[in-house]
Formats: sequence, C-alpha cells, structure tokens
Amino acid sequence: MTTSTIEDKKRLVRRLAGSGRGFAEQYGFRVTNNPSSLFQLLCLAILLARRGDYRRALDSAHALPDAGWDSAARLARALHEDLVRVLRESGQRGDVDALADLLGDLARTVVQRYRGDLRRLRSAAGYDPDRERELLTALPGVDTAVVELFLREVQALWGEVAPVADRRALAAARRLKLGRSAEDLAVLAGGGESERLAWLVGALARIDLERRYAELPA
Repeated sequence: MTTSTIEDKKRLVRRLAGSGRGFAEQYGFRVTNNPSSLFQLLCLAILLARRGDYRRALDSAHALPDAGWDSAARLARALHEDLVRVLRESGQRGDVDALADLLGDLARTVVQRYRGDLRRLRSAAGYDPDRERELLTALPGVDTAVVELFLREVQALWGEVAPVADRRALAAARRLKLGRSAEDLAVLAGGGESERLAWLVGALARIDLERRYAELPA
C-alpha cells in the first residue's frame, strides 16, 4: 500500500495510531513512568538492537521480569549463572555470557548512578533531550541505536525528547509515503501530541519488523 493525498495519509495515520498503544505495549510491555517499567523498556531496547530474530529478543525481555528481575535493583542482584540460564532458555544464541555480563553491568550502573530509577537520569539531564541522550549512551551496552529504540517508546512519557522515530519506523513511513523524518510523522500525528506520535511510530516499526505491509488496505 502507498498513500497519495494528504487525506489518505491522515486516514492511515488514524488507523495506525488508533489502537492507543505503541510498539512495546503491542508486545505486552507496560509503558509507564515508573522505575520498573522504564528499566524493562531499556532492556528491551538493548535486546532488540542485537542481531537475530526479534522474537527471541521479545522472549528474553519478558523472561527477565518473569524470573523476578523486573527492576534494575533486582537484576543487579541476580547471579550471573542464573541470568545466563534464563537468557539461554528464552532463546538467546551466541555469546550469552557476554550478554548476561552486559545486562548485569547495566543494572548495577543504573542502581549506582540513579538509584535504579531512570527518571533520575532525566532529572539529572535537566529535561534536556540532548543531555538525556548523552547520559543514556554513557550506560553499559547503550549506543545510539538503543537510545532511539528506548526513546521511541518513552516519548509518550518524556515529551521533551519527541519527535523520535527509529530506522524501522522511518523505513515503513517512506514505503507508505507518510514522510521521511520523525518531524514529518509528528505533523501527521497532530503536532505536539507525543503520545499519539509514539503510537504511530510504534505501529510503523512493527509493520516493518513483521513485514505486514500486505495487511494494509490498498
């Protein structure tokens, strides 16, 4: 499917954003401004940024809280061998020991620097989006790609970082002729509505990830 007129674009945007849920929530992750939810979203972003089947990333991201590690503080106390086991059982392949080390280091760093609460990172940055990105990339395992995935979700809560659209959302937007930038999508989503934008870019990212273009009406 491709869109042509502005009305076509608005109609598609209404459909995509109409569920009232972003990417993470479509897959069963809560997007709320509390320490546990924010840390789980950061772990999800790290796992999704790795090469491999995205379904393994989702399974592993769910496996962490299912094992009782639903916060930075709890994951920081996890035994390395237990973390390796849970990651392997959730489908992770390759150097799982290194991934377990990374997640453990991330959790301990978030606890040490921000007492386990990424809202303190936001406060430390003075609610400045550039500084928030700097502080995020200073965390173990967090690079630019991870930041984009994390902020794609939390822009619904941290409005100052909007507009954010990761590479998959932009790939879908270009294919559907909705625009070529996060700013283009923000206009279609209603300007300052960061929550609606998060729903839109989340839906676009999911379409590209799952190759669901054929499901859209002609």
